[in-house]
Parts: sequence; C-alpha cells; structure tokens
Amino acid sequence: MDGRAQQQASHPMTLHSIKKDIMNQPVFNQVDFAQLAYAYGQPDWHATFKASPEDFTVTELNPFTLSGEGEHLWLFLEKRGENSEWLAGEVAKWAGVARNAVGMAGQKDRHAVTRQWLSVQLPGRENPDWSSWPHPQVRLLKAQRHLRKLQTGGLSGNRFEICLRSLKSAVGDFSEAEKSIFESRLQQIAQQGVPNYFGAQRFGKGGNNLPKAIAMLQAPRRVPRHKKSLYLSTLRSWAFNCALSQRVMQGNWNQALPGEVFQLAGSQRCFADDATPELAERLRSGDIHPSGVLIGDLGRGWVSAQGPALAYEQQSLEPFQSWQQALAGMRVEADRRALRLIPQALHWQWQPSSARDESLDLHLQFELPVGTYATMLLREFCHLQEPHRAGEGERDDDKLDDGKS
Repeated sequence: MDGRAQQQASHPMTLHSIKKDIMNQPVFNQVDFAQLAYAYGQPDWHATFKASPEDFTVTELNPFTLSGEGEHLWLFLEKRGENSEWLAGEVAKWAGVARNAVGMAGQKDRHAVTRQWLSVQLPGRENPDWSSWPHPQVRLLKAQRHLRKLQTGGLSGNRFEICLRSLKSAVGDFSEAEKSIFESRLQQIAQQGVPNYFGAQRFGKGGNNLPKAIAMLQAPRRVPRHKKSLYLSTLRSWAFNCALSQRVMQGNWNQALPGEVFQLAGSQRCFADDATPELAERLRSGDIHPSGVLIGDLGRGWVSAQGPALAYEQQSLEPFQSWQQALAGMRVEADRRALRLIPQALHWQWQPSSARDESLDLHLQFELPVGTYATMLLREFCHLQEPHRAGEGERDDDKLDDGKS
C-alpha cells in the first residue's frame, strides 16, 4: 500500500462521519476564531504581540525585475505606524497625480514597520523631488522606472520579522523543558504547516463586516462598490474558514481525500486527483496542497472534487447555501484556496524578556506566500495579546486587506 492509500485508510471518510462532524460546525453568522479548530491542539503559551511597531516588520517580496524605463515610477517605501491607503494618498499628493494613478500590491498593517512597493504613473514627466516629502515616518528605500503599473496582488509573498514579548507558559515559569516542547511545535509547523485560515483582518474590527454582509444579502440596498466587494469577500472567507475547521477536526486538512482537488504551492492553478503515484510525495514535500472552495458561481472551467472529497465539501458548505446562491446571482465566480500553509525559511531566536521576569522574548523570521496570514501561523503556537491603543475605533472595517499580515 503506497503512502497516499495509507493516509486514506487511516482516516476513513464516510457520509455518517461527515454529517456527525458538521454538527460541530462553528456558528456561521458570527466571526469567532475561538471556534476554529487547532491543528496541534490549543497552545499553552501566551505573549504580547506588537508592543511596538518594530515588533512586527513586513517586507514585500517583488517577483519582477524592473526595466529601468517607462512611465511608471516604482517606489520601495518603509512606513512606521501608518496604513497603506494613507500612504498611497500621500504619494499621489506628492507626485501631483490622482489616487488611481498610484498602484500597490495590497494593504499593510498600520501597527508595524512595513516595506512595500507603490507605483506612480508619470507620463512624460520627470521624477518628483523626494526632498519635498513631508512625512518623516516614511522612508524611500529605492526608486526605479518600469513599463507597467503595480497591480493588486502583484508580489510573490512577504518576509516577516516578529518579536513576541514576555512569552509565558500556562504554568508560569518558562523552563528549559517548556522551551523544548515549544520548539518541537515550531519544528512541526515548519515541516507540516498550519491550516490556511483567513485572518481576523479579513473581517473588520471585531468581525463587524460579517453581519454587515449578511444584512446586505437579506435586505438588498445600494452599497458603495468598494464595500460590496469587501462584504462579498467576507462571506466567502468565513465560509472557507468554517469548512476548513471541519477538516482540521477530522485530522485530514493536510492529507488527500479520494477525489481531492489540489493546488500548486505558490500558484492559483488547481488540478483534480488523477491517482498517480507521485501525488503522495508531492503532497508530503509541500509541492501541492489540498484545496477548499471559495463559494460563488460554479461556472465554466470549475475543477470539481469527486467522491468523498466532494461529499465533504458539499456537507461542510451546506449552512452557506444562501450565501452561495447570492454570490452566484451576483456573478461572483467560485474559486479555490489551499487548505495548508507552510512557512518558508522559519528561524527563531530566544532572548531574555524585556520585562525582566521569568518569561522570554522570541524573535521569529519566516516567509509566506501572497494571500496568507502570519497571525494564523502564530495562532498555532501562542495566544497573542495586543496592547490597547487609545483612539482606535472601527475606521478600518471598510478596508479590504490583502491577506498578507
């Protein structure tokens, strides 16, 4: 029996087991991450997250070689304590262009130090003088001309440098034995990955965008275009999270069910299970991942699962049929997303805690592909507590994140 057959035999999938598991489905109309299953069990460790912007550093990985010529000026900018939409607007003012002449791959966290590319369309114009830039919290790292505008999602991934402060175990002191257990989990995550959930940023402050999205479906009314896109994305993302949670509970989120649809690592390309012997090794090595449905219109070109994999998808998404029908009616095409997220180049280093107690600070470095969430990686080994920030409201609820932090 090959490895793939052994995996399937060790996790028998019957319609009865599917239905029984669906009874434990998270509440579908409320964003509550506590209900989503953990791949390795709920962690016993706690840490302070983003105590300062420098504790969360994100650098975009640009897949393009810039041509050095063309009407688009590409700027590699470092910002501290500001959001990306503000940055794009200020770049437009500086360059004397409309906001839609500025391109960026996606939103980056405000409470962080982030390095990201923006492009400015300047047909027939010289580069603006950076010395007139008025904001000291933003630094220009590089500027180069290119033939094309930077498009949303136009990057290969992000590199993260994160410091978790005052890391403690549930029993108190962080002993050498606790450190060994903790590092074992990190090694397991480096090899096997984590569930590829959409992060909390996807759903607005306190998950408020989900009830707004449901209200939009229940009582149709005119909604600004950017909000409509945001709300539809919210519905798809939460349905995906809930369905993925079921496979995590079954223990097969990182394994192949008969009839699976796989997604190539670092790509949107999907293909159906063809029962070739190489699939088991490709899955084990992280070259391919099982995939789940982003609900919408199952139109032409849709790659459908078969057999037990299809039965599981249908049952796990049954609570979201009204959402599915609404999205299909709005001509939102269904899509697929990998169920598994494997970090690349994961490294860590311990330091004595800045709190000068028995806790430790943990410095992490890793890379993630575009569209994935560092917070969902951290979730699997640590409960995160962010400091309260005065004056924070719900102003970010109506901004669509790019899923990269």
